[in-house]
Amino acid sequence: MTSLCRDCLSRFDRPEARCPACGSPRMVTHAELDKLVIAHLDCDAFYASVEKRDRPELRDVPVIVGGGHRGVVATACYVARQYGVGSAMPMFKALKACPDAVVIKPDFAKYKHESRRILGALANLTPLIQTLSLDEAWADLSGTERLNGGPPAWQLAQLQKWIEDEVGLTVSIGLAPNRFLAKVASEMDKPRGFSVIGSEAQQLLAPRPVSILPGVGPIFGRTLRADGFDTIGRLAEADVRDLVQRYGDWGLRLSDLAHGRDSRPVDPEHDRKGMSAETTFNVDLSKAADLETELWPLCEKLASKARRDGIAGRVVTLKLRRSDFRILTRRRTLPDPVQTARTLFAEGRALLTPELGTPYRLIGIGMADLVDAADVAPGLFAADRTRELTTETTIDRLRDRFGPGAVISGRSLKS
Repeated sequence: MTSLCRDCLSRFDRPEARCPACGSPRMVTHAELDKLVIAHLDCDAFYASVEKRDRPELRDVPVIVGGGHRGVVATACYVARQYGVGSAMPMFKALKACPDAVVIKPDFAKYKHESRRILGALANLTPLIQTLSLDEAWADLSGTERLNGGPPAWQLAQLQKWIEDEVGLTVSIGLAPNRFLAKVASEMDKPRGFSVIGSEAQQLLAPRPVSILPGVGPIFGRTLRADGFDTIGRLAEADVRDLVQRYGDWGLRLSDLAHGRDSRPVDPEHDRKGMSAETTFNVDLSKAADLETELWPLCEKLASKARRDGIAGRVVTLKLRRSDFRILTRRRTLPDPVQTARTLFAEGRALLTPELGTPYRLIGIGMADLVDAADVAPGLFAADRTRELTTETTIDRLRDRFGPGAVISGRSLKS
């Protein structure tokens, strides 16, 4: 067993409940502590924590960062979470659950600045970083021990301490042999945690609910439970052939995850925080029908690219440029990741409606808070969303084979 003090960074070749050097109880102990190299770093209630740092009077107050009464929660602090408030919850429900919460409009410029500081410090340890969003990332620290003066666990504890001391925010870290387990570990001891999962992974996962598996949302989770797979252990016991017969290719992935296996590398090429498509008009447009006519092909283009790149987005953004060149951006966080033109268009049109009546010279649609499509199980969506994805994927194949004009979409999504 190896132990590491997260306060003074002392290391010991034996399990320690308290640090012999400084007396701190904040010890990390694991038999494979010095061998594991894949990490997941997750900022704790990031947006809300930034606001609380900048407004100390809010330290013990429930804080919600989000939109107006019709918007959704972007982040809730840990005090607000005790009332049942969570990300992507409609604001009216959040305020009903926690009427005394202080609601703060998001300041994304400030959050991006703090994200660059934190992820920049992580990049000083390794170039192998794959970000999921502004506030979380995977890192592969293979081969960095000699360069950075200690094993990955020690490097990460040093980074965690620097973020807390210099940035004024806390992060939770998971260390494991692969991406899936590293993310599970980072969620085991929040906030301000540091958890390790090694060869005991399958035993640790067995009693946990299937809902913690990536891509298993409420709908697919109900399907799994109805089929008798309420825990990860039950999935691990199942014959992989049965899982494939039931769930197709996703059955194989479920089996791998249930056994703690994940072969995905940390890929900086997928280090992308958003993607978008936009167009500038020949003449300014102000009517809803004209703007929607321009918006639809952009949604098709963006959704097709997302499917080809194997990603989906939890946030939809609308961009408008007025005739005076002022740029307006509107965004909406969705409960489920989006990967279809139909859903992009519906969300973009909803964001556009309050802005009508002004001439615009440009419109754009974007996706942010991107996730791997491999982590979006087919059963995550309701039946109509699944049909949308199947239909649009088929159209992609036809256009690939016969050219972009092979299938022309009438705007069937107009409702």
